[in-house]
Amino acid sequence: MGIFFEKQQGRTYYRWSMTDRIKHHCGLALVRLRKPLSYYAEKYGSPTWGLDKLHLLMIKQRNRGQDGAGVAVVKFDVKMGDPYMMRKRSSEADSTGVIFEEIHEGLHRVLSAETRRKTDANLKQQFDFLGELYLGHLRYGTYGQEGISACHPYVRQSNWMSRYLALAGNFNLTNSNEILDKLASYGLHTVGVSDTLTVLEKIGHFLDKENERIRVELAGREPDLRGVELANRISEGVDLGTVMRNAAKDWDGGYAFAGIIGNGDAFVCRDPNGIRPAYYYDDDGEEVLAMASERAALTTAFNVEPSEIQQVEPGHVLIIKRDGRTWQERYREEEELRQCTFERIYFSRGNDVEIYQERKQLGRNLAKPALDAVDWEVDQAVFSFIPNTAETAFLGLSEAVEELVHARHAEEIVRECEAGRLTAQMIETILACKPRIEKAAHKDQKVRTFIAQDSLRGDLVSHVYDITRGCVRPEDSLVVLDDSIVRGTTLRESIITMLSRLNPKRIVILSSAPPIKYPDCYGIDMSELGRFIAFQAAISIVKERGDESLINEIYERSKEQRDRPRRDCENLVRRIYVDIPDDVLSGRIANLVRPKGIPWKGELKIIYQTMEGLRSALPHHTGDWYFTGDYPTPGGYMVLNTAFINYCENRKGRSY
Repeated sequence: MGIFFEKQQGRTYYRWSMTDRIKHHCGLALVRLRKPLSYYAEKYGSPTWGLDKLHLLMIKQRNRGQDGAGVAVVKFDVKMGDPYMMRKRSSEADSTGVIFEEIHEGLHRVLSAETRRKTDANLKQQFDFLGELYLGHLRYGTYGQEGISACHPYVRQSNWMSRYLALAGNFNLTNSNEILDKLASYGLHTVGVSDTLTVLEKIGHFLDKENERIRVELAGREPDLRGVELANRISEGVDLGTVMRNAAKDWDGGYAFAGIIGNGDAFVCRDPNGIRPAYYYDDDGEEVLAMASERAALTTAFNVEPSEIQQVEPGHVLIIKRDGRTWQERYREEEELRQCTFERIYFSRGNDVEIYQERKQLGRNLAKPALDAVDWEVDQAVFSFIPNTAETAFLGLSEAVEELVHARHAEEIVRECEAGRLTAQMIETILACKPRIEKAAHKDQKVRTFIAQDSLRGDLVSHVYDITRGCVRPEDSLVVLDDSIVRGTTLRESIITMLSRLNPKRIVILSSAPPIKYPDCYGIDMSELGRFIAFQAAISIVKERGDESLINEIYERSKEQRDRPRRDCENLVRRIYVDIPDDVLSGRIANLVRPKGIPWKGELKIIYQTMEGLRSALPHHTGDWYFTGDYPTPGGYMVLNTAFINYCENRKGRSY
């Protein structure tokens, strides 16, 4: 967690945000009802059942986006002249709540028992957001404009139902400029250059072509087809698999998109490396099909077991036709599976059973290094965590620490017994020595204030966290677990400053993730290489060794790679790290994040998760490029080169 600053009316506006202002993966939700609205009104007491499920899916994924939200609905079988697709978006605080409050204000005012007996057509005519197909999105803007215009779903309008498209995504593409040029070569004049708009236009272009292909075929076979019958025949024939195969040929990045079409068709696609997640629940065609970015949201919303939730397979598109048929088909060639590890470490909610166990294992892996760091002086050690996302990993850490201490006690008792020295008092003393667990740090969940004097900024930043005074003694080591250390800003400006006021002998900061050494470009706002504390530490070591020529060499070679095809690029930055042992890098990071001028003189240690520990805890998620520099797509290496060039040239901003 960190702070960002805005200027409004001459005053500085401070707002707490996520860790070091790193933004990340958006959230998707889709609900397709399989029965008429009157069915849900009769069985569940309201025709808003599907809309309410969408609302719940979005609430349960609020962790994925707080910059804005949007929903869209498609109404089936409306009469000519009535709108069949509606959209509502908001970028206000609690945007999801704002949207659904506005929607339900109109609905609940008139949803009487008499209203529930109305026909589906009357209900849809009277209420804008009653329909059979819903799409929702929660936005974390990783780059570019803010405000309502940046909120999904984006809409591409048409007078043809089968061409009217609403699209929402959880993604970043590394080659949006290339795709924009391709659109221009088709003769399209796109208005705007955002990633989402580019993808919308690309899919929309091939959706138009698919419609036209069917129209031409029908005109040749059945020249007398006209009006509604012609539109329906075209709609039935639209091949969304073909549309996606054509649209996605040149996409490079991590993505999951969900789209709804005015004719009632829908689709969900996932990138061929499986970087971005996409889950769905289908109750065998009975009442509903629903999709979300997180499995736990679906299990909660529909009260089903995790085993009943399926994944959209990497490189596949889940197709939902207006007539109810549903299937997956491949639209991109198979690639190596590289599911994002940060989804499991931090971004997704921890109530998914697999994520819960994985995070506990990440904590368990750090138990022995933590005990070694305090010289196994368990009676003089306090274990804690930095709220709130590290809590599950801390459960694993504390369990493993207790097990290791218990095993050492057992060995000591056996040893003393074999030597004939064991007494009841000795057993009591040995067993009384156990780790102490305290909640040493507390986080302010939401603090907003206007402060006119910039001189107070530093003091405000340092108070993002509060402490429990008296829980640590001067002779104690304080061991604190965090989920990740990215830029180190919050450690330096807040956490260590506050923890040092407890006056421990030693502070040990554990990170459940390895050090982040490389940019991300697949959905996380981490493309500025110079902002990573691990990179800063490595560069300082290289310069201290007098090896600045290495930096210059990598810079020149990176510039040479800019003009090469993406597939010919390689990781040149890796040479910065190759001769720096992990403990040396961690030691330098500890020096860099130690606040200047604090009165505390104790020892500060930083201990990271090892790559071996990460892989043992997350065996099915190998998307670790931000740790290893092994990118899943060629575009990642281009972004890395650009990020290093930008660092050397002191350029700020996105590296792709």
